[in-house]
Amino acid sequence: MSDTPFGFGPADRDRDKDKEPERPSGEGPADPFGLGNLPGMPEGGIPGFPGMPGMPGMPAGFDVSQLGQMLTQLGQMLSQSQSAGGGPVNYDLAAQMARQRLAATTSSLTGAQRAAVSDAVKLAELWLDPATDFPAGATEVKAWSASEWVDASLPTWKRLCDPVAQRVSGAWVDAMPEEARAAAGPMLAMLGQMGGLAFGSQLGNGLAQLAAEVLTSTDIGIPVGPDRVAALMPENVEKFTKDLGRPASEVMIFLAAREAAHQRLFAHVPWLKERLIGAVEAYASGIKVDSSRIEELARGIDPSNPAAIEEAMQTGMFEPETTPEQKAALARLETMLALIEGWVDAVVAEAVGERLPGAEALRETLRRRRASGGPAEQTFATVVGLELRPRRLRAAAELWRLLGEQRGIAGRDAIWAHPDLIPSADDLEDPAAFVSRAELGDPIAELEKLAGEKPADDPERPKDDPQES
Repeated sequence: MSDTPFGFGPADRDRDKDKEPERPSGEGPADPFGLGNLPGMPEGGIPGFPGMPGMPGMPAGFDVSQLGQMLTQLGQMLSQSQSAGGGPVNYDLAAQMARQRLAATTSSLTGAQRAAVSDAVKLAELWLDPATDFPAGATEVKAWSASEWVDASLPTWKRLCDPVAQRVSGAWVDAMPEEARAAAGPMLAMLGQMGGLAFGSQLGNGLAQLAAEVLTSTDIGIPVGPDRVAALMPENVEKFTKDLGRPASEVMIFLAAREAAHQRLFAHVPWLKERLIGAVEAYASGIKVDSSRIEELARGIDPSNPAAIEEAMQTGMFEPETTPEQKAALARLETMLALIEGWVDAVVAEAVGERLPGAEALRETLRRRRASGGPAEQTFATVVGLELRPRRLRAAAELWRLLGEQRGIAGRDAIWAHPDLIPSADDLEDPAAFVSRAELGDPIAELEKLAGEKPADDPERPKDDPQES
């Protein structure tokens, strides 16, 4: 899998040109757009097809009918891409590739595995009831195989990936001189479809890797499955358990408690998921394109040569996380993830701490795994273009613990009543100061006070303000 997310390449100053292999003049990258990995394509690509992986010329003794069959396959894939609704990413291809990669390493779940997940979640829900004011959030419990996770999570990945892919895929076309676009004609539409195939190929590889490692539907911090569905992945949990030295049933219950706690929070804090995904979308929409650089590259691009286009996309013309808007969006995202993970950490510790002998060791393992990005870190950064890392998870967990001690469970959980009440990034620097702030008082009273201080037409006025009813 490429480490270049949707066209984000290293800047020229970061490229080690001395290590880059030289290519014969006029020969493009060995595998432009990653089409050599697509289902149905021959290994090594299409020999003799310009811009495709394979030999630059027609080899001696080559069967022309074979070339015709290969081109037919390519045409069918492009046709499928167009019939799938277009867009910057071919998600049908992504799902197909992920399933094919996973087929050799995963198997159908057994009835015993599904029963173990169901029993673990039921027990975890009972233990969580006295530890949080939020009632159970999941209405279904699922045991997913890796392929089932891919299918269930694809709608969320579409929301996360589309803004980035759309921005990247259209940037070079927008910067091309008008005469170049006119000369390209219908070729631009075909290249757009090929870009969708390329992004779909990359996403499929990323999802396959992630599906083989994630433990639950909320393992990356954002619920990627359907709403109110608590899901664990027994095969991955079994692999995760091998090196822990703890009983498998204990690990399963601990992970079930984390999943059920996530589901309670997202089910009863309706603004939370949209706020998280909105931060990702805000980050993507602020991707900065170096206009001067892309115009320079576009002048030298042959629109009929996909290889030249991908080579240009690898030269650092996209510079993520450079604008103040992007930095602000990323800061909001990191703070929200830390608060979510910290709340789950604190609630689960209270719920299972005295019931599972290895709870504290498992808690520390999951903290380190999550704070360092875990298995999702590199994959998510590759397919979306940013990191999902709650950098101050420990501070957030301490903040929620202190709130519970001082205000009780109901007072702690009432902080989630409105986004204006939750702690800020500065509050995570000193959790004790936030907890002891006299002006915070009762969260609901503070919300009403906040609403009363803002004019009725203030865009930041809470929508549930009683004065507006």
